[in-house]
Order: sequence, then C-alpha cells, then structure tokens
Amino acid sequence: MSPVVVLVGPPGSGKSTIAALLADRLGKVHRDTDTDVESTVGKPISDIFVDSGEPAFRELERAAIVAALTADDVVLSLGGGAILDAATRTDLAGHPVVFLDVSLGEAAKRVGLGVARPLLLGNVRTQLKNLMDARRPLYLEVAKHTVSTDQRSPEEIADDIVELLG
Repeated sequence: MSPVVVLVGPPGSGKSTIAALLADRLGKVHRDTDTDVESTVGKPISDIFVDSGEPAFRELERAAIVAALTADDVVLSLGGGAILDAATRTDLAGHPVVFLDVSLGEAAKRVGLGVARPLLLGNVRTQLKNLMDARRPLYLEVAKHTVSTDQRSPEEIADDIVELLG
C-alpha cells in the first residue's frame, strides 16, 4: 500500500492546498501529517513546540508519517521539516514524491508575518530563508519530481502533478 502522491516543500509552497485539490480531482482522500499530529495530541503544533519542544514534535511527526505512508489511496502532504529525519527520507524512497519548489519572496508572501509557525518566529523572511537553504537539498533528495509553484494557481500546479502521475 502506498499514497498516490506525497507532497513535500517549505512553508508557503502550497502543500496542503494543492494536496486537497489533487485529492478532490483524483477521487482520493487528502491526509496531512501536521493535521494528524494535532489530532493525536489535541492541540496546535505551535503549542506542542512551546509545551514539549521541537524534539517531541518531531517524534510525533515521525509516527504520523510512518502511519500515513502505509495508507492506500491518499494524497499526502508532509510538514515542511519532515524531511529532516533520515529515517523519513529513507521511508520516502519508492513513493511518488513531488517537491513543491517556491522562491523565498513568494513563500514569504504566502506565510505572512503573523502566522503561528514556531520555526518562523522573529524575522520571518530571514528564518524562512535559513530553513529553505538548509532543507532544499533534502527535498531534492527525496523527490521524484519538482514542480515550481511561483506565480501559478493551485489548479495549474495540480494539473502538472496529475500529468506527472500519468
């Protein structure tokens, strides 16, 4: 069993939006590991970071990913930092992974300044740049395909991904 497609990318790349659109188009269920973690714990990710710290969140995220990768007929979106875990990167091998690439300027516009993203506290643009620079090689490592999301509608991006899935 395997997801139909797994979307990875930095904050602001459109993973959740595009995954929901793809799921609708393909007649599948959208599953988001961030949402899975929040449902399991019963509180937002930002609260998990504050109450328990990033390592605790990453453990919960890892468990959610392991469970989600065994699900059949789902369109899966992973949290932006999910690929930091080497075991997750290994687990993604053999799955149809699409990296939603986005420029810093576009990502910053999309995430905004007042969002509840614990790793983007402070200067959002600087934090986002640091995250994107550090994670980009890992996104490229796990992806079978890369799709640019800059200045494109979610519908256009979904069209590209449906074509890639053939």
